[in-house]
Amino acid sequence: MTEERVKRRLAAILAADVAGYARLINLDEAGTLAALKQRWREVLQPLVAAHQGRIFKTMGDGVLVEFASAVNAIACAAELQKGMRAANKGVKEDRSINFRVGVNVGDVVVEGGDLHGDGVIIAVRLQGMADPGGICVSRSVYDQVANKLNLLFEDLGLCEVKNIASPVHVFRVANMEATPQGDAENETIIKPSIAVLPFTNLGGDPAQQYFSDGITEDIITELARFRSLFVIASHSSFQYRDKSVDVRRVGHELRVQYVVEGSLRKSGNRLRMTAQLINARTGNHVWSERYDRGEGDVIAVQDEIVQAIVATIAGQVVFVELDKARHKRTEHLGAYDCFLHGLHHWRGVGNKEGDKSSQWLEKALELDPGYAEALARLSINKAQDGVSDQALLMANKAVTLDPNNGWCHCALGFAKLVSGSVLASESHFKTALRLNANDPDLMMWCVMYYQYSGQFDEAERVTKICEKLNPLPPAWYRNVRAVTEYNLRRYASAAQLLESQGTDKMYWSHYYLAACYQRLDNTQEAKRQVAMALKMRPALTIRDVAALEPYVRPDDMEHLLEPVRQAGFPN
Repeated sequence: MTEERVKRRLAAILAADVAGYARLINLDEAGTLAALKQRWREVLQPLVAAHQGRIFKTMGDGVLVEFASAVNAIACAAELQKGMRAANKGVKEDRSINFRVGVNVGDVVVEGGDLHGDGVIIAVRLQGMADPGGICVSRSVYDQVANKLNLLFEDLGLCEVKNIASPVHVFRVANMEATPQGDAENETIIKPSIAVLPFTNLGGDPAQQYFSDGITEDIITELARFRSLFVIASHSSFQYRDKSVDVRRVGHELRVQYVVEGSLRKSGNRLRMTAQLINARTGNHVWSERYDRGEGDVIAVQDEIVQAIVATIAGQVVFVELDKARHKRTEHLGAYDCFLHGLHHWRGVGNKEGDKSSQWLEKALELDPGYAEALARLSINKAQDGVSDQALLMANKAVTLDPNNGWCHCALGFAKLVSGSVLASESHFKTALRLNANDPDLMMWCVMYYQYSGQFDEAERVTKICEKLNPLPPAWYRNVRAVTEYNLRRYASAAQLLESQGTDKMYWSHYYLAACYQRLDNTQEAKRQVAMALKMRPALTIRDVAALEPYVRPDDMEHLLEPVRQAGFPN
């Protein structure tokens, strides 16, 4: 008699279990079991039936469900999590019941009413990777549902899965609105996300810290040129400098999939650099390399690191994009060293830091007059100091030297902005954003164009993107946000943002605060802010404020000047 043939079929499998089940049982066994039974009856079972699913196994705190369609499976998963959130309303956080859910489409073995095989195992492993209240899916699910449901997916890359020979490509559902895809302008997939932690300075000389920081920031800048990546800003990743960190915690706090770590040692004219790319969810090393080179090869080494990271994450380097991302950098090591010093102070706050930054940038340009980005950064410093004619000349030269550098176009846009040519600055700011849509510092400078041209909703939209790219933003972001808040008539919010600067306020912060408090009918505080602005700039007048704030629309200009005038600012 021939052996009975094994029955197989393709199925979408949903695996769900209760996060922290043992803790909940220890807290209140009877209450937890009663609540879980109610959730099965009132939330899970009706949704499974509505999406034509079949529960084929229950395991105390877990359940396995079969669907004939991946769309039905993921729609059920999203609605299940939504239903669980609703059921948890009014329940103490430590008593809330939250599911982890995994969904996979694969081949399964049929034994009566039960299912086995890799298709089921992968769904269970995906469920284990999900956050409480979250959903993880395999590539097979993503490919079938990405264009059919309004879901956002975060690509977690290839992950090792227990008892499965090959890595599984995993995606995390980043929202739960599983409605049919219509005309909604939703982004289908979130870009692979990465944070570069400050490279460790192994030389032991604190005076060389600027060099390690500069190398790190340069790698971040180069990675940010790739539109296919979501790169966390240096200010946020630099929060972890000189700290012993768990990359999984970093990944959770910055909401990234990958973390880059490295070290640098300079000895004589030799340079040793190491870099490693780590999957932030699993803690596994994805790629690592060590470089022993002459000190003059530092820029070449950076390019190799960037190319290796992009190739590893994306699977292959898109050379067209790589060519677009390349820009002209100095080959003069002394000029590069001075630029890194200048960049170190450029990130600082206050006039003294700005002066030091300009001094180093000028030294870099003495050594290499064609160093475009050094010229662009110096142009912005000059524009901030009110030397608009000189800033304009420098920025024009920078764009001529390197038309593919976003900071060069940003500098020219800013120079035109402060000289009063707001509309003429538009094309340069938009070019800067097109060349580098991942650099939040550059984008925040571009927000100023939207403010002065009266596009306050767009200013708010771009600011929100910046804050996602830089989840631990520098203090000056709050200043830029405050101007937008003021112009959107949110005076209390604007005042709160400006006051959060403490004693580090700039003179213009005080006249915006005067306007906020005057609009809020706090005349006494408005007058005090005027006095503080005049203490910092005794000769400042209403006419000067109008020149410093080049609003295109007369109504926007008067919206600032009227309350400042009422608060006692001299004409």
